[in-house]
Amino acid sequence: MKFVIGFIGVVVVVFFLLGLKSQKGKAPGLINGKLKEPGTAPNCVSSEQGVQPERAVAPLTGTRAEMIDALRETGGTITSESDSYISATYMSSIFKFVDDVELRHAGGALWHIRSGSRVGYSDRGVNRKRVEDIRDTLGH
Repeated sequence: MKFVIGFIGVVVVVFFLLGLKSQKGKAPGLINGKLKEPGTAPNCVSSEQGVQPERAVAPLTGTRAEMIDALRETGGTITSESDSYISATYMSSIFKFVDDVELRHAGGALWHIRSGSRVGYSDRGVNRKRVEDIRDTLGH
């Protein structure tokens, strides 16, 4: 029984430390004019072309102001904004994990989106759900 309690305590401490680590990062930003590729861990989704199908989401449509409003309405804190790029952070309630959401204006009303965890391997679908929540907020 002591082993189980000790193991649970270690897991909680590890998650707490990972949460602290995630708070010190920042959004990757644009790389060669595009959003950073999701990588190999299943904790990120993106609408940029060439993304692996299991990490792909559809781009969003709307005005810059609508994008900012949707990010805020879904719990995001805007961290950077320009005419062609917006980034926001989302923080989990228990361990304070920080995820980044980035939008890149692709012309007209089209915006590419990337939502990814700063630490860890799996996000249990949180980033995909977040993109869908943003899409729903925009009325798509």
